[in-house]
Amino acid sequence: MADRYELKLPALKILQGTKEIYCFAVDGKKLHDFAAVSRIRRDDQKRLHGYQRPEVLSHIRSIRRYLESEGAMLPNAVVLAFDERVRFEPAVRGGDVKYSIPGELIIPVDESLADDEKPAWLVDGQQRSAAIRDADLAEFPVAAVGFIASGQEEQRSQFILVNSTKPLPKGLVYELLPETTGQLPRSLARRALAARLMVHLNMGDGPFSGRISSPTSPTGDIKDNSVLKMLEHSIYEGALYQYRNATDGTGDEERMLAHLLAFWTPVASIFRDAWGKPPKESRLTHGVGIQAMGFVMDRLTADVPVDKVDWDDVRAILRGLEEHVAWTSGKWNFGDDHQLNWNSLQNTSKDVRLLSSYLQARVSA
Repeated sequence: MADRYELKLPALKILQGTKEIYCFAVDGKKLHDFAAVSRIRRDDQKRLHGYQRPEVLSHIRSIRRYLESEGAMLPNAVVLAFDERVRFEPAVRGGDVKYSIPGELIIPVDESLADDEKPAWLVDGQQRSAAIRDADLAEFPVAAVGFIASGQEEQRSQFILVNSTKPLPKGLVYELLPETTGQLPRSLARRALAARLMVHLNMGDGPFSGRISSPTSPTGDIKDNSVLKMLEHSIYEGALYQYRNATDGTGDEERMLAHLLAFWTPVASIFRDAWGKPPKESRLTHGVGIQAMGFVMDRLTADVPVDKVDWDDVRAILRGLEEHVAWTSGKWNFGDDHQLNWNSLQNTSKDVRLLSSYLQARVSA
């Protein structure tokens, strides 16, 4: 027989104009006992029901791995919409603060109810709650904020408002990564080492010094994401792979940096005019050029430590590219009557592959 009981939680009722919200803590393992996720769908008459996106399993697994690690913390509150069955009972209090009222939030729990009959709906926190549900943990208390909703229209409205705020700029995330501790989602953890190298390149001496656009280098004109893609490929599949510790994902950053500077310094010198111009005027400093030349570095120096590379030979090969490139003017001649104006190449996967293959073929000839 299913359990029926009242879940009583210490809470604060906060008055916001004519609205009331409730702040409380609850064991995340119990969320799905009284709260449902209203997934968006249409019925046979094409009418809209629900408002949430389907669970993203890979994201949930990533959150779950984090929750099961030591020192895990989820400081962001989940947001719940309650119906009228949920009630708040104020406590006896004194003081002059009128907008914050302590008391007890009382939520009826009936484990026999179907999702569409439960007294609460998750407006924000679907994937976090699913990860907590699946995690190998006895309990995991989370912060929560709730409000009484008159129906799904109000729930959808609040869902849109909660989720339409502007996310952190990627540039800020990339710059914060190198100085971030703790377990990160896999996608960010993979990029952390590349982000550290990018900061070293941008903040140290060398051709990239101050050139990479970031929150602390707003005058930079080379896109951070283009540099990160170049570095990430080299770390996992190219010349920098040899310095990486595949067990823990760390790397010999000093030798990686030395390798990068040994290659990009002659690039900037040999193609001085193109390197000195912003991406709008040069395909070398444009994303397509940064990534393509990264592939050239990988082709010429993969598996050879920085102190064993014949850098005189590399410089000679780079000088041999001069007659084949159209960084700032002219046309790219890709063969078989395939020509493009110098500025027709864009920072797309297709054009990066095209230019990379073209340049690698020239340096391998």
